[in-house]
Amino acid sequence: MKNLDKKAYLKMYTYMLKIRRFEERAAQLYGMGHIGGFCHLYIGQEAVVVGVLMTIDKNDSVVTTYRDHGHMIARGLDPKRIMAELTGREDGYSAGKGGSMHMFSKENNFYGGHGIVGAQVPIGTGIAFTHKYNDEKNICRTYIGDGAMNNGQVFEAFNLASLWKLPVLYIIENNKYGMGTSVDRAAAGSELYKRGEAFGIPGEKVDGMNIFKVIESADKAGKYVREGNGPYIIEVQTYRYRGHSMSDPAKYRTKEELQNYKETDPIEIVKKEMLKKKFANEKDIEKINKEILDEIKNAADYALNSQYPKDSELYTDVYI
Repeated sequence: MKNLDKKAYLKMYTYMLKIRRFEERAAQLYGMGHIGGFCHLYIGQEAVVVGVLMTIDKNDSVVTTYRDHGHMIARGLDPKRIMAELTGREDGYSAGKGGSMHMFSKENNFYGGHGIVGAQVPIGTGIAFTHKYNDEKNICRTYIGDGAMNNGQVFEAFNLASLWKLPVLYIIENNKYGMGTSVDRAAAGSELYKRGEAFGIPGEKVDGMNIFKVIESADKAGKYVREGNGPYIIEVQTYRYRGHSMSDPAKYRTKEELQNYKETDPIEIVKKEMLKKKFANEKDIEKINKEILDEIKNAADYALNSQYPKDSELYTDVYI
């Protein structure tokens, strides 16, 4: 496991809190009508993407699902431009044409944001093929939702990744529900990472509410893949505090279930450890929170003051 010093703790805490505050503000803007279409929030799952971030190399690539705002923030992208994309403005990362589900930043090796369930898995596998073909030492981290784990293209991708020993790390974000359906009602077999065993892909399950466990698992898996051993699967067991999307009231679960998960909140776990190790005091924590709140407020103001795309943009970026 990577040695976690004061700097690492502050980085973890800051990134997770920034994702939480960003998503809370996005929910507000959605309620005010500034964000249209679908909007899937990442609140509760922050330890997954930030934990993996702690083990990533700058030139590694990432591809994910439609629940992608947190992934972009963890990759170090500018909240101003992410919020501008959410509100459909020309200063957004996809020039206002991708919206919540289809953000993209090639210069940062972030290849989406994909609205079709499971569509990102063959894409991530193809990116990994490119890394190997070009003899690069990079790996592609491909995130998969639990709802995609019954889709055929996922297994086709697993087969080719294993057959060609591609440098791809598959990360299953198992947040317990595919839309409103419990995983237990939709998937035969409770351990999704074992789906890779048929293709000779090793894997493991990890507590996704505990960032330290995520870092340990992602670090080990990343080294395995980077050394040329082929793909690896991590099933990260996490939980979303909000509904599937902003239009989902999440009445299919109990208040007690939600509260139980909130008692192991990933941000609070890091905060307690920082205080315990004396890497920060309550005043430091308060200062970080204020700075992040200011940054997110500025991001929202920036987005709402940005221009909408020009009509001529309808005809650009359609084909390359």
